[in-house]
Order: sequence, then C-alpha cells, then structure tokens
Amino acid sequence: MQNMDYLQDENVKQIIDLIKTVKQPRKLRLALENYHDNDISYALEGLTKEERLSLYQIIGMERTADIFSYLEDIDEYLSEINIQDAAKIIEEMDADDAVDVLEQIDDEYAEKLVSLLTKKTSREIRMILSYDDDEIGSKMTTNFVSIKRGRTVKEAMNELVRQSGENDNIDPIYVTEENGKFYGEIPLKDLIKARANMDLENLIITEYPVVHDHEKISDVLESIKEYAEQSVPVISDEERLLGVLTAQDIIETVDEELSEDYAKLGGLTSEEDLNESLFDSMKKRLPWLGALLVLGMLVSSVVGIFEEVVAQIAIIVCFQSLVLDMAGNVGTQSLAVTIRVLMDEDVTPKQKWGLVFKEVKVGLANGLLLGSVAFIFIGLYVHFFKGYQWNFSFAVSFCVGVALLAAMLISSLVGTTVPMLFTRIHIDPAVASGPFITTINDLVAVVSYYGLAWVLLINVLKLV
Repeated sequence: MQNMDYLQDENVKQIIDLIKTVKQPRKLRLALENYHDNDISYALEGLTKEERLSLYQIIGMERTADIFSYLEDIDEYLSEINIQDAAKIIEEMDADDAVDVLEQIDDEYAEKLVSLLTKKTSREIRMILSYDDDEIGSKMTTNFVSIKRGRTVKEAMNELVRQSGENDNIDPIYVTEENGKFYGEIPLKDLIKARANMDLENLIITEYPVVHDHEKISDVLESIKEYAEQSVPVISDEERLLGVLTAQDIIETVDEELSEDYAKLGGLTSEEDLNESLFDSMKKRLPWLGALLVLGMLVSSVVGIFEEVVAQIAIIVCFQSLVLDMAGNVGTQSLAVTIRVLMDEDVTPKQKWGLVFKEVKVGLANGLLLGSVAFIFIGLYVHFFKGYQWNFSFAVSFCVGVALLAAMLISSLVGTTVPMLFTRIHIDPAVASGPFITTINDLVAVVSYYGLAWVLLINVLKLV
C-alpha cells in the first residue's frame, strides 16, 4: 500500500472528500481535473473497493492508467478489477510504465494481460522486456513523435497533431528515413514558427546525441547527463529509431544507479528493499562478508604477532582504535573521490595519476597535522591522567602520531589505487566497497602502529 502519511496531506484529504461526497459523475470528473494524478493515487488507499471501482468508471481508463503509473503496490489494486478492464488500463499506459507494472505482478497473470493487448502495444512491451535491466533499452519509452524525412512543413504539422493524440512527448520531433533509420530532430518551437513554404530540411538538426539500445546504462549515463536534453533517441545497431529516454527516465535511472553504487559501497551486490526475503538479503550480503571475515582474521593474526608489545606496554592498546578509525575514514574518503572521477569516461591516464598524487599529498598533509596534534595531546594525557613519566608518555604519543601519519598516507593511496585497479580489470569500482577498503587499511594501520611500538619503545628506547 501507499505511505499512510500521505493520507494526511491536504490535497489527498480533499480528493477523498470529493469522491465520497460528490454524487454527480460529471461534476466529480471535472473537479478531479484540478488535482495531480500522483495525489489521486495516494487517495485510493483512503477509499473502499466499491468507491475505487466506481471512480475508475467515472474518470475513464486513460486517466486511471495515468494514476496507476504512480502506484507502488499496483497488484493490490489490479486484483480488484476484472482482467478485461485491467488490460484496458495497461493498454492506455506508456510501454515503459506498462513494463514496470507487469514486472510487479504474478508472471502468469501478466502473460494473460499481455495476450489481451493490441498487437502494437504487446510488441512494444515485449521489446522493452527483452532487454537486460542494465541495458539502455530497458529504460526507454515508445512515447514520442516521429515524422519521415522529405515531408513538407504542413505535412509535418498534420502528423504532429495526429500523433499527439497518443503521445504526449512531442518536443523534440524526431525525423527518420523511410526505412526507419534515425536522421535527426526538429525542436517543436522551430516547427511552429516555420512558414508553410519553408524547406523542412532546414529545420532538422542531424548532429544529435543518440544512445544504442544494448549499451550499458553505467557506460553512457554521464554523457546523457552532459547533453541535458528533454529526451534522447534510442537506436538499434542498424540505427533504426526504437524509442527515447525522457528527462524523467534519465532522472529515475540516475537515482537507481546512485542507489546501486551506495549499496555497493556498503558491501552489497545490489540495493535491498523492504519486501525482500531473508534468503535474498543474506545472498547479497554473505559473499563480501565472507571475504571480509577472512581479511579480519588476517588483521587479528597480525595483532597476535605483536602480543609481546601488548603484554609489555598495555597502554598502547588504548590508542589502537584511534589509528584504525582514522585510517578507515581516510581510505573511504579517497574511495568516494576516486569513484566519482572514474565515472567520467574522458579522464585520461595522466589525470588518474594526478589524482593518485593529489590524494597522497592530501593524506600526507592531513597525517602531519593530525599526527602532530595526537603527539602533543596524547603525551599530555598519558603523563597527567595515567601517571607515566614524560619520556615514556611522549614516546607512546610519538608512536601514535607517526603511525597515524603512515596509516593516513597509505590509506589515501589504497583508497585511490584499488578502485583504479578494479576498473583496469573490468570490475565495477564501486565494488571496492567501504568495508573492503577499511579492512585493508586496518591491516596497514595495525602493522604500522604495533611495528613502530615494537621497534621504538622496546628495541631502541628500551623503555620496558
């Protein structure tokens, strides 16, 4: 069901009140034209089944389809309607919205619905369903206006008027060859301003950005965003116009990609949802958790190597988490910066090396500053609050400061080079997740910290 909080929205409450109190169908239909389809979709939850079924008949299947395209749990509402009316609603939807609906409902019921659709709609839906989820074709819509090359301005205007009855994405107008091959586009305003005797060819922009249906979304997303067009044509390998990516499609796709990358940064293979089963959630999390468990055991075994240091200088353990946490934080920051840079396909190898050196310099500078602060304050803390002598206190704080410097420097390097290495071997750099980088940096920090304490405090200064 929709979010219950929306039932408290003033517009939603007004819609529910209208539907429950206005008894004249024509008056209700006109009143609801003042409200957005999204608000009406939320209002459905505040109605009884009988009120919803009556509403669908009053506003018509076309408006109902627009409202249904905003529903999250559409199967609960479709199940209330007979299959013939459900098919009419699907028929009125854009093909991409219809695909989203069909993917939410039972496969057998979805197949029955598709069998009741017109051949044109059924063909468009099956075409979009044929693409993998990570391909551009899976996100396109067939809701657009196109005309054949060689038409007059008057013929183009007549075709625009005819097609706008079925398609509301009317700007720009796409132009194809007689064989369906994409040729270019005409801005709507240019066609409106054109004189009847003007050569239509002069209005066509032929050098227009396109994407191919089987291209990976992650590969072309940046270039699509850079063009900032209202829609981008999707063409086949033979350059036939198949569909378009609208601005709304692009926004939704960007949101999905960001959600997936965020999930990967958490060590997940993909984003989880609230309705996911226990098994599916475990299946996504276990592979990386298993790898991190092995790395964690390696970190623990390294700490065990320095058991002598811990036994002789127990206070050294107090500052372990400080060094480890800072190393993890720095590594994750470098990872985030690097992934953002790697999303730009135009970045040159020279620029990537420039990023590495920059991150190392940032890690070094921050390490020097924070290491110096740690050296001073930890030395004072150990002397005044733990009661150790000045030389011992600042020897310990020196170890912490130098270990912090080394850990932050190396963590910056690791957080930058690991995702670059993953990219080089054709693995999504987002998979170089925060937990993975943090665990590697824990290993580096432990070796730096306890190794320095063992060399300096025990073997050089012989403080114990």
